[in-house]
Parts: sequence; C-alpha cells; structure tokens
Amino acid sequence: MKSLLFFIGLCLISLQAVAQTHIVQGKVTRGEKPVEGVAVYAVESGEGTATDENGRYSLQLKEGTYKLVFSYGNQKSLEVELDQDKTLNVDLANVEEVLDEVFLSSVRVTAKSPITYSNLGNEEIEDRNLGQDIPVLMNYMPNVVTTSDAGAGVGYTGIRVRGSGPTSTNVTINGIPYNDAESLGTFWVNLGDFASSVENLQLQRGVGTSTNGAGAFGASINILTDGYSEEANAEIGNSYGSFNTHKHTVKFSTGLIDNHWEFAGRASQIKSDGYIDRASSDLKSYFLQGTYVDENTLVKAITFGGSETTYQAWYGIDAETLENDRTYNPAGVYTDEAGNTKFYENQTDNYKQDHYQLLWNQEYNKNWSSNLAFHYTYGRGYYEEYEEDAALNEFGLENFQADGEEVSTSDLVGTKWLDNDFYGTTFGLNYQDADWDVNFGGAWNRYIGDHFGEVIYTRFARNNDPYEPYYENVGRKTDFNLYGKATYAISDKLAGYLDMQVRTIDYETEGVLSEGNEFLVNDSFTFFNPKAGLTYVLNDQNQFYFSYARANREPRRSDYENGDPEHEELNDYELGWRLNTTAVQLNTNLYYMDYQNQLVLTGGIDDVGSFIRENSGNSYRLGLEIDAIIRLSEKVVLRPNLALSQNKNIDFVATWDGELVDFGNTDISFSPSIVGGNRISYLPVNGLELSLLSKYVGEQYMSNIEAETSKLDAYFVNDFNVQYTWRNAPLFKEVVFTGLVNNIFGEEYVSNGYYYTFDVENPDTSTGLQTLDGAGYYPQATTNFLAGITLKF
Repeated sequence: MKSLLFFIGLCLISLQAVAQTHIVQGKVTRGEKPVEGVAVYAVESGEGTATDENGRYSLQLKEGTYKLVFSYGNQKSLEVELDQDKTLNVDLANVEEVLDEVFLSSVRVTAKSPITYSNLGNEEIEDRNLGQDIPVLMNYMPNVVTTSDAGAGVGYTGIRVRGSGPTSTNVTINGIPYNDAESLGTFWVNLGDFASSVENLQLQRGVGTSTNGAGAFGASINILTDGYSEEANAEIGNSYGSFNTHKHTVKFSTGLIDNHWEFAGRASQIKSDGYIDRASSDLKSYFLQGTYVDENTLVKAITFGGSETTYQAWYGIDAETLENDRTYNPAGVYTDEAGNTKFYENQTDNYKQDHYQLLWNQEYNKNWSSNLAFHYTYGRGYYEEYEEDAALNEFGLENFQADGEEVSTSDLVGTKWLDNDFYGTTFGLNYQDADWDVNFGGAWNRYIGDHFGEVIYTRFARNNDPYEPYYENVGRKTDFNLYGKATYAISDKLAGYLDMQVRTIDYETEGVLSEGNEFLVNDSFTFFNPKAGLTYVLNDQNQFYFSYARANREPRRSDYENGDPEHEELNDYELGWRLNTTAVQLNTNLYYMDYQNQLVLTGGIDDVGSFIRENSGNSYRLGLEIDAIIRLSEKVVLRPNLALSQNKNIDFVATWDGELVDFGNTDISFSPSIVGGNRISYLPVNGLELSLLSKYVGEQYMSNIEAETSKLDAYFVNDFNVQYTWRNAPLFKEVVFTGLVNNIFGEEYVSNGYYYTFDVENPDTSTGLQTLDGAGYYPQATTNFLAGITLKF
C-alpha cells in the first residue's frame, strides 16, 4: 500500500508549464538514409528523445533559444530559436562516427530487425552509476532479475534474463567475446566501475543475432565503450554510501589533436564492506584508449582491466539463520585451540584481468565497409580458504605420527589458482544500399587456462616444498565461427532477414582436479545456427515482426566435472509489435523457446559458489513481454515493463530416495513466472530529475522438482533516484549531484540461493534410502543509500 501511495503521489506532483511551449521535430539522416537511435536533447533543459526507425524525432520545449545536440557516437549541435513550432532536419553524413553502427553491425540490431531487444544509453547509466555493477544497473530492463552475493550490488553480482543465467548470456565488448571460455560465465567484479566507460549497451532477449564467442542461449549483452571526443574534457567523480561504500573516478580526453588523434582514459577505485558480514570488496580498474580518425578510417587501441579482492560471500545461509541473523557469513569460520570461534581474515578471492583490443573500421564508399579486431586477455588469480580438519591426502600431504598415533587430518590454508590467456580475432564486411544490408564475418579465438592449487599453511602437518602444487590441470579451447546475415527490403513495408552461422569448438583438458581425480576431456562440436524473420511496417507508428532462431551450445567445464553432459539445443520463436508515437513507445512480444537437453540449474552449488547444472531432457519457456515509454506530460515520464511466462521441464526425472523418480512437468529452476519493473521520472525544473524505480519478481523454485523448501518468495523493491545537473557552474562545465536510496521501504528479501539433497546416514552423497533436502539463501540489503558528485571540466 505504501508503494501504491508513493506512485500516486508522485504522479499528482506533475504541474503543467505556465510558459508557452512549442514542438521542434524533424528527421535525422546520413545522406538519404534515416538513422535510428540518435539521441536528441536540449542542453539548456536536459529534455531529450531518440529517433525512431524512420529517423524521426519530436521534442516539446518552452519558448526560447536552445542548443540541440544530435548524438550518435559523435555529436552535431545546432542553435534554434523556438518561438513557434519548427521542423529541423539534420544530416549526419559529414559527422565522423565511432564504432556503434559499423563495427557492431555484426552483433547489434535495430528496429528493422525481427529481434527482441532493449537499449541502455549512457545517460540512463549515469543516473545511478555510483559504484554498483553493470547487472545492477540493468535491473530495471525487461525480464531481468539480478542478485548480489554481498547484498548491496558491489562485488560478485549476477543477472538472469528470461530465467537464463550468466552462463547462457553471450557478452561482447566492442564485438569481442567477454565470457570466460571454460566456465561460460561473466565476472563483472573483474571490471569495477566499467559502467563509467560504457557509451551504450544493448540487451537482446532470446537467441538474438549471431555473435562472436560463447553462443547466446538466453540473451546477449553487447557493450560499446566510450566514443572519442572532439573537444578536450575531464571529470572527477566521488560517491559515498551505506556499508562504507565509496567510489572514486577520474576521466580525461585530449579531444581531437590535429583533427585526427585522441587519447582518453579512466582510473577508478571502489571499496565496500558489503551488507553481509565481512563481504568486503576492493576493486581497482582502468580504461585507456588511443584513436586515429579521418574521413573513412577509424582505428582504436584500447586497454582496460582491473583487480579485485573480495572476502568470500558465496556460502549463503540456512533458513534459521536467515530468520535470526540474516547478515551472517559462515566463510572462514574455524575453532582455535582454546575452543573459541573465529573467522580467518584472508578468506578472500583475488583476481586480475587485463584486456587489449585493436579495432580498425574502414569505409570504402557509401556501400562498403569492413571491420577487423585483434584481442588478448590475460587473467590470473586465486582464492584462499581455511580448511578445518582437512584430510591430508586430499592436499597431497602425507600422514604423520604424533604421540604414537597416525594423524591424517590438519587445519590448513590452501589456495586455488587460475592463470589464463585468451586471444583471437574478429572480422566483418558490410554492404548497404537502399534495399540490402548484408554482413559477412566471423571470429577465431583460443583459450588456455591453467588450474592448480597450493597449500600455504598447516597447523600440524609438514608442508610441501614452497609453491609445489597439490593438483594441476590445464584446459584448452578453440572457438571458430563464420556467419552471413542479410536484411532485404522486399517492399516498402516488408523486409526479410536471414542469418546463417557455422560454429566449431574444440575443448580438451589434462591433469587432475583438486580432489585428486584425473580430469581428461577431449570433445569437439560443429554447430549450424540458422535464423530468419520478417518485419512488416504497417505505418509510421506500427511495426510487426516474426523470427525463428536455432541455437546450439556446448557444456561448460564444471558440467564435465559433474558428469557426462550433452550439448544444449534451442529453437526460439519471437512474435512482436512495436508502437511509436510522440506520447507512447510500446514494445510487445510473445516468445516460445523450445529446448532439448537444456542444462538447467539443479539448485546445488560447488565449493566456489558456482551452480551445478544437469541436462533436463525437453523443456520450454513461453512468455509475453511488454515494455513502454509513456510521456504523461512534459514533466512526467513512465517506463513500465512486464514479463509473464511459463517455464517447464517436461517429464523431469531425478534421483530421490535412491531411485529415479519421474516428477512430471515441473517449473524450471530460478524462473519466476512474473517479472515487472517501472521507472517514473519527474522533472520539476530544468536540470533536476526525480525517479522512483520499482521491481517485482514472482516466486520461484531453486530446484526442478518443485520442492517447497526450495521456493524463493516473491518480492517487490523500490529505489529512489535524484539527480541535479548544474550547468555552466563556476570553474566547471557541469556539476552533477546524484543520490540513490535503494529499497526505500526496507523489504527483507532474497533474490538468490541454492537447494541440495542429502542422505541422513551419509550426508556427503545424494544417494540413499532417506533423502532430505535443505536450502541456502543470499539475503539482499534493506534500506541503504549512495550519494555522489561529479565535476566536469
């Protein structure tokens, strides 16, 4: 009820402008071709919009003189005296662009494509960019559920789209794969404050278009980093908040030197104690780029990366602890010689990652362009863990004699390392004319990952020689794909889309795992992934699309560790309607995702908090997604979204009480049937924006057998965001004040967890005649805040 009253009250605050208003509208083109997605805004008032698929825009402003900025990578500015309604058409043909359209044309889509997608621009990112990870900033996008191990959005965070987790989401940065090649996961913690270097982000739901790297099996996230700036600039940003969270960022750009060269960079540090006990994070990151640009050539050399030290918070807590002490963290607990309970101070995860990208975009004429990229990523790090009464033989240590008895256990501290290299190339050729938009391209990538462990301390036993690993294993993976995709204007109203991809994967391992078991994999896959669709434009306001996409996806490393997995197969059907008027933009789509051998989460986790998966046979996801932008007035804008879905395993079979049991049709784990969000923004005066952000996630199971103990309750959370931009402030171009209150009503909720079964007599196994079940939970923070100030020079 409080939330409803807050919504109604904020809507009623809206006051109509007393000054006379006029409309400036027009069309943005490059030559004769309309350009979609151009940001159009008035510098003086901050009000803005974006061009539709026909390149059209419309702004309602008070009478006066304005500087209108048309931003599409780089910017074009025009002065306009608004004393009556005016039409202002803009040609961007002579404005150099960054990689947005051409370099990412192989992975990005527009409204001309029959693909379900949403965009997140840097303006919306900046509204809440106070230190939380990119998944948290994406929380209010359609059919998205996010979570944080530490509870407050800093450190390890996760994202699920349509119920599919991070390992089923393909992530590219400037068209280059970011997913870890073996685990298939995406670890944003390694790129602290990366949001401060993002120009825009596109989320494609479903299979989407062909991409480079790990195959999309639920969604794709395509990130474009900062474009080059024509003018020199700099900024300093600082934010502080609950749980001793603070972020410090410095950015600069030289602007174009001799009209061709630009150098830019960023350095950041984020620290937080976390909502959960001892769930601290210390994240350092950087971003550097050098750009060369002339009339037809764009070359970028980029390096970015970071280091993270986080206290482990992936253990979760049981139901009783959740009720009585929801911030408790069992990580590092041990008993000293006097019988006192203590926590090991260095129960931490430590990792560094450096990325290098060389990007070349070449336009040959108005029809032909190409892109070529080379990349290399170097990652290395470990997590350190205190083991109480550890079996010595599991750590490569010998039993010893003490007081005439053989001792086989000891308290010890071990580290588990990952040292990896990832390198390769992506390439593409694009042709465009009035009827055709054709892309040919592909990628070749190679991964080498060394896994090994060391014992660095024992309380009783004799250590091995320094730096002598007690296990060693190496994984090697080669990924190659070729694709061709085309959009053809069949008529003025109907366009066809065809996308063909062939992808090959070779994966092999050798050595032993930490348990001492030999781990040998030698597996190869060849996948053919066709996609096709139609887009029909009824008129300037209404558009319809239908698409079919086939996807195949290889198992990840841990799937092989836990069994003998099959690769996953998916047929994805999308039917959508887009409405675009001055007052309302509406996107509606139906989807049906038909899986064979989907690797679903069992609910269990391994020793580093990663979810265990198993093939489920046949399963499907059927849903309706709606998102909109509704301009109630000049001052009030609503951005609601809603996803309704049914996510089912068909005739699901699992072991229970030592026997295989057919549980029938069951809900897929971690797949809520209702996910909704809303953002209501109120602009009372120029430069000030107040926003209420709301998120509802329905109940969901953490298992595939619909066990009641595995159910996560539904939750409804509200955040309040305020931003004031002081333009032309003394000494600065802009001073931006930002405030964010998360979970303003103090909801005690859980967004993630795990589920396990065990034998009463032998709890370490999942077999037996008396099977019990239990659950672990990751509670999220109650009311907390962040506040920041950014000085722009």
